[in-house]
Amino acid sequence: MKRLLIFFTLFLSFVGIVKAQSPAVGAWKSVSGEVTSVLLITPTWFTVTDYGAKNFVASYGGTWKDAGTAGGNLVTVTVYYNTANPSQAGKSADIPVGMENEHLVTGTAGGGKQEWTRLDDGTGALAGNWQITARENEGKMNPIPNGPRQTFKILTGTRFQWIAINLDSGEFFGSGGGTYTFENGTYTEKIEFFSRDSSRVGAVLSFKGKVTGKDWDHSGLSSKGAPIHEVWSRDQP
Repeated sequence: MKRLLIFFTLFLSFVGIVKAQSPAVGAWKSVSGEVTSVLLITPTWFTVTDYGAKNFVASYGGTWKDAGTAGGNLVTVTVYYNTANPSQAGKSADIPVGMENEHLVTGTAGGGKQEWTRLDDGTGALAGNWQITARENEGKMNPIPNGPRQTFKILTGTRFQWIAINLDSGEFFGSGGGTYTFENGTYTEKIEFFSRDSSRVGAVLSFKGKVTGKDWDHSGLSSKGAPIHEVWSRDQP
């Protein structure tokens, strides 16, 4: 948990790079011992997650925007959830930027640096942030109310993460993520971490997928083998 709290400080420095150098949008990785940290960045959202070979360690995320400072060297970050420090939910900060030799480099409180390696450039048909807006039940698609409790998916060019949280309180209900492909109407994901059930790590799941306007129609079998049919919509909230 202490490691993720340090990473919160690291990432606050990191997120500012997105506005200063747009190629930083995408997925990045840092490895320390047996723990892998993955950072997913869309034009408006970010997530940071630590996990081991089978175990989920912790995660936090939220939104960012240009702070409007001269020279564009700051962004405003708002944390929506933090499993290691829930009290940070809802808090915002203006963050400085920095990048070196095509790697993300973030500073620590003690004056050190952390280097991040690129995984993808954040482009693709599904790249962006999504919110679940409808789910099939007994043969009927039912809209999901746009209340405080929501489930989001953040996708870059090759990586995905879903997060179930309460937007008002920052309460965390679960998260999972890993790598994905989307080709010829088939969405396939490989799970690398799952906060609720580590036994699902390594599972490969395929779904039918179609994007029409801002909606992504998604259907297939869950990791438990249950049929699912969902609609996800872009740019929510």
